[in-house]
Amino acid sequence: MKTLTKKKKIVIISVMIALLLLTGYVNVALNSGITNKMTTQTSSSSSANFYTNYRNEREATRTQEIQFYDSIIASASSTDEAKKEAEENKLQLISQMERELVTEGIIRGKGFEDAIVSSSSANVNIFVKSNELTSDEVAQITKVATEQMNVEIDKIIIIPAE
Repeated sequence: MKTLTKKKKIVIISVMIALLLLTGYVNVALNSGITNKMTTQTSSSSSANFYTNYRNEREATRTQEIQFYDSIIASASSTDEAKKEAEENKLQLISQMERELVTEGIIRGKGFEDAIVSSSSANVNIFVKSNELTSDEVAQITKVATEQMNVEIDKIIIIPAE
């Protein structure tokens, strides 16, 4: 067996250290590129996720509300008064859902990328996908909301949300 000289051992160890450093550098460079891409994708998809998640949660909540009203209406132990109130509440909820859906569609039709309308007895909250809104855009959204949701201007809250 050949034994390596001290000089050859030093050269081999030096080459291995250089390869190790090169591998580390390439790894860091590739990971930072991937991280930058992931950060960009995450920030652009987080706004999409907000709108999607909000709609999904709203849909699930309303489905539960409708099932609740249906169970009261279908229950043999419910009084006629309770059934009538459940029917009225269910019809009001369905009407509210339709108005919100139409309002969202019209706002998107005005050129906004996305919008969510959420109404309560106190206010109409409108989330519009935008960094900021001009006064003309706010006026457009307000006009649509007052007409479709049948509310006064002071009850409308418009929130730009990217």
